[in-house]
Amino acid sequence: MQINLLFSIDDNFVEQMKTTLFSIYQNAAYEHHFTIYVLQKKLLKQTEEVKEFCKRWEMEYIPLVIGEDRLFDNAPISSRYPETIYYRLMVHKYLPKSVNKILYLDADVLCINDFSSLYELDLQGYLYAAASHKKLTNVTKMINQVRLKNYEAEGYYNSGVLLINLAKAREEIQAEDIFQFIEDNQYNLLLPDQDILNGLYGDKILPIPDEIYNYDVRKNATYDTISRGEWDLNWVICNNVFLHFCGKEKPWQEKYRGRYASLYKYFWYKSARA
Repeated sequence: MQINLLFSIDDNFVEQMKTTLFSIYQNAAYEHHFTIYVLQKKLLKQTEEVKEFCKRWEMEYIPLVIGEDRLFDNAPISSRYPETIYYRLMVHKYLPKSVNKILYLDADVLCINDFSSLYELDLQGYLYAAASHKKLTNVTKMINQVRLKNYEAEGYYNSGVLLINLAKAREEIQAEDIFQFIEDNQYNLLLPDQDILNGLYGDKILPIPDEIYNYDVRKNATYDTISRGEWDLNWVICNNVFLHFCGKEKPWQEKYRGRYASLYKYFWYKSARA
């Protein structure tokens, strides 16, 4: 099966992306042809290294260099939220028209089981498929609906795992709408690209279960509670597809001590030696 994967990184996240890719390769249940598209402001310094890494695992690497495109000059950016995070919102502008579906992944995502079931999902005319963490807190859901003025959305969706219907995106997503939303809500954007995704397109997202496809590793106790103990460590290892290391603390940091630290570090070191 042809699988298109999308990342949006700079030189600071090459090793993290390699870890994600290695975990995907190791957990693929079937033979797939992977094409890896990477959105980047300028050509990564480690381009040749990334090419060789992908080639080793029979993945095709295609850099999408944005260059001097000034689409997001006025978008709010910071060290935590660089300009590259916005590129996925307009990815249909940069991809070949022959590509109609792609799975975007943050570079702090770890694959621990095969994800074919997600990629083969029928998007039913939706723009995206994504997970919200509404089961973890409904209060946050209501606050975000008011803050972003999108009361039709089922929840506040996390953009770290995002199946994109490119054919639909080419029809419906316009840069002007994004710019206007940024201008109208510039003082309300807390997680900028994610807020735009939810504010403009939240009612056009097909919900997928976060405990399977976008497990927030910070919320172990909450998952245990809402599942009445079913979603324990053993269940996660057997059933989860993507662990998402959300937040400021990251598993590649020396002092990180989360429940899944050892699992992440296993793939980190294996990918570095591959």
